[in-house]
Parts: sequence; structure tokens; C-alpha cells
Amino acid sequence: MLVLLWPGSIPAAPCYGGFPNPLTDVCWRCIFPIHIGPVQAGMGMEDAGAVPPLICTCPAPPPLFVRFGLGVSFWEPARVAEVVRTPFCSPLLGGVQLAELSSVPAGTGHAGVAGGEAYYQVHWYVYPLLAWLGLLTDLACMSPESFDLVYLSELDPLWQDDELAFLLNPEAALFANPVAQAACAADCIAASSGFPIDALFWCAGCQGSMYPLTGSTAHNTGAVDSSLLLTQRMAFKLHRQLVARDTSTIAAMCIPQPQPIMRKGQYKTQMLHPLPYPQGAQPFGRLSLPWASGREYPVHGEDFSYLVFRKRLCCAL
Repeated sequence: MLVLLWPGSIPAAPCYGGFPNPLTDVCWRCIFPIHIGPVQAGMGMEDAGAVPPLICTCPAPPPLFVRFGLGVSFWEPARVAEVVRTPFCSPLLGGVQLAELSSVPAGTGHAGVAGGEAYYQVHWYVYPLLAWLGLLTDLACMSPESFDLVYLSELDPLWQDDELAFLLNPEAALFANPVAQAACAADCIAASSGFPIDALFWCAGCQGSMYPLTGSTAHNTGAVDSSLLLTQRMAFKLHRQLVARDTSTIAAMCIPQPQPIMRKGQYKTQMLHPLPYPQGAQPFGRLSLPWASGREYPVHGEDFSYLVFRKRLCCAL
């Protein structure tokens, strides 16, 4: 998808941002643990999901039909999510306004405002850092991807309306009750001590409920938590729409597989904007309190971007 500048007047709300510095703003040790079969290089980083087999096979074109390889796993910095108040504002691209449409609702999230409802737009980028820098590309089966803007919530009517979103996630009606929502406390505890509970797919850990798959957060406890919640919702939404795929199981070693119910343990996030946090990437649903203090502030610090790490298992040549 091409990023086009939409003709229009200068927006009333300013757009701020900055290009990430790949050397200083990225948590490079978060690529670990790296497995080659059962052999692990951990660097003290936490891991989830399957351990790859030492020897693996994948289909191949004739006359071979099958190729053999080494099972490899690592955490791939592969996507960037922007969570913004001003429609079409892109912090990742330095604060550029991608377009302007007066019919798209602006966000209502503000730094320091808690307890009410917040609303944001979300953008999803392909951001293949490892391929750009030539890291692990000879060892692992990297996808032939290039930088791309793959999703703008401003152009999706289902993101703007809770009732329309029900068409995409009708199962949400099963979890709109106190018992199901109380289970999210267990997901919060699990995510804060390790990784979230994939069976509780309707929960977003300490950030609340995964449903509805819209830009509205009913109980805003702070801009950082709201932006983390909407990053998780967008990932779930893209899985439901088969745009995002399973990359973290044995079945996905040869080619990413459809996964309409997202496996939450496949992902970690690291803040890039407004203040990078290269010290670590956090699993979906983890309590933000230990690191999020001071990372939202008026004017320049009310829009967010996150580098999204995904667990990758593959059969390397």
C-alpha cells in the first residue's frame, strides 16, 4: 500500500513525532531468546511458545518436493502500531499528516485524564528491522517484506462504531458479564509475571477487555494503558481479518498460518514514541506501572507508537 498525502487544509490539532533511531531506540536484546533446535541463547530474556525441533522439513517445488532445515526461533521486531488522537497523524514518520478527512472522528484521549472514555485511531505498519539491517537473514527464513502502511483505522467504519464491530466479533456477547470480565484479573497476573493466558482470549490483561474491537476505551486509566489496549485490539482485529498470521507454532514453521483468534503470547511491545523505552519489550497485557511513569505528557506526549515483536518459529535452510 502506498502512503499518499491527502490534499486538504492544515489540521487544527498538531501532529508530533520523530523517526526512531534503530541503534538507540530499539531493544535489540529483546530478539532473544534465540533457539536453534533445543539449543538456546537467552541473554536473560523471557520466552513463550514452542521450542523448535533441531531438524525440520517443508514442502519444496519438484523435483525435490521436500527440503530439510534447522528449526529456529527468535523474537522478530516486525511491526509498528501508532495510537493517535488526530486522524491520519503519523508519529513514526516524524509527525507528518498523512491525510485529512473531516468525517473521521478525532480522538479524545488526553494525558493525565483518567476515569472516563477515551478514543483513538490506530495505524499498523510493516517494519522489517532485521531485514533492513541484514541481521539473522542468512540464518532464518525471513519473509520478503518491505516497509508498508497496511492498516488505517480511519478508513474502517467498524473501528468507529461498537455496534458495527459486533459483525466482526459476535462472540463478544458471551463475555459481556461480570464472571468473564473477572477472569481478566488472572490474565493480568499471568502477564505481569510472565505471559498472558491464551485461553482467556477476550482479555487484554491489565489493560482490560479485548472487546469491542474499536477505538473506544470505556474506562480510561491513563493514555499509556489505553494505547497499549488499542494496540492489542488492533492486533486481534487483524488476526480476525486474516491480515495477521500465526508465526509462533510448529504448524507455522514453513509458512505463517491463519489464526482468527490471536495467540496473545506471540507478541511483545516496546514504546518508541513519545519517549523510547529500549530497556525492554513487554508481553501483551502486562502491568505498565513499572516503566510507564512520565511517558505521557501534555501536547507532545499524547500520541504513541510501539514496536511490535512477534515470536517467530521457522525452518531455516
